[in-house]
Amino acid sequence: MNSLFRSLLLSALIIGLVGCSDNLLYQGKPKATSFSINTWFHTLRNHGFIVGYSDIRGNPLWVEYALTPIDEGEPSLPRLTRFSTDKRVFNRIKHDSYNKSGYDRGHNAPNYAISHLYGAEGQKDSFLMTNISPQTPKLNRQFWQRLEEVEAKYFTKQADKIWVITGPVFTGSTERLSSSWRVEIPDAFYKIYITEAKPNQSSKVLAFLVPQTIKGNEPLSQFVTSIDNIEAQTGLDFFSDLDDVTENQLEASIEPQAWDLQAVNNLPSRY
Repeated sequence: MNSLFRSLLLSALIIGLVGCSDNLLYQGKPKATSFSINTWFHTLRNHGFIVGYSDIRGNPLWVEYALTPIDEGEPSLPRLTRFSTDKRVFNRIKHDSYNKSGYDRGHNAPNYAISHLYGAEGQKDSFLMTNISPQTPKLNRQFWQRLEEVEAKYFTKQADKIWVITGPVFTGSTERLSSSWRVEIPDAFYKIYITEAKPNQSSKVLAFLVPQTIKGNEPLSQFVTSIDNIEAQTGLDFFSDLDDVTENQLEASIEPQAWDLQAVNNLPSRY
């Protein structure tokens, strides 16, 4: 074990890994399929969401949260103007680390939904840099914004609760922000949606894998994929507490029609 990895493990003990709460995870915590410094993460509990944060990459590897119907008549909280450094981790990224990098500070757990469901404390936590990844402006302000709006205002009308796991994907050579070597630039981002099974209704899933090179106005369905593909790209295992038959069936599924995705496929962005 190299000295850097030993330092990270020691820092985890000193800072304190935050325990997970069952009400913020569905069917088990995401876990690495093999032991590697690139898939090792801190587990951080926040108001309304859980983060698996990588000190090596300066990104969360996964973020999980639950969505329930949002009262659209309730006014939004004023958007915070700066992001906060998370002192619970070893690699403490700052707001200014992204300055003049050409990349946006992209939320993984979304500000809109988290602030509406969990109030000011949830919004504050969503602006921690451990929830942030570098996203191109066209991805962040267009496609990702459209997907966040659809999940909050449309998908939540289809089930009592929607579980979401999201995060960056790293492939090929390592590239870091020109403004900060502490932050690795992802090649793509994923989102996974799953509903809870009921006695007379099985779970349904929907997954997206979206490259950074996106133009932003593409149909949402263009980037639908399987959970199996996302697991292969990230080296993470999701929903491991499900029985094997159900897990294999759901993770191989590609059925956007079950979510009536065509109805919102070309929803315009706000920006």
